[in-house]
Amino acid sequence: MKRTFNVKAIWDDEAQVFYSQSDIEGLHIEASSLDEFEAIIIEEAPELIMANHRSLSEIAEHPLKDLIPAILWQRSETEGMLT
Repeated sequence: MKRTFNVKAIWDDEAQVFYSQSDIEGLHIEASSLDEFEAIIIEEAPELIMANHRSLSEIAEHPLKDLIPAILWQRSETEGMLT
């Protein structure tokens, strides 16, 4: 049972930050660089996915190691998009 989560970095020219658009409940990122943005994803996203995107049946039926999400992304400097 695998699920993919998407995170998009959008540049706000006025505020001079990247902000997130994501389907991960509770994930809100603002960062001045894509490196900082990626660091926040690595730190915050797995915990939020574990806390907000598991059903009780998943918790009861699957060992914890099978529920820990993997986050993969492709970095595009020109578009400011992480997937």
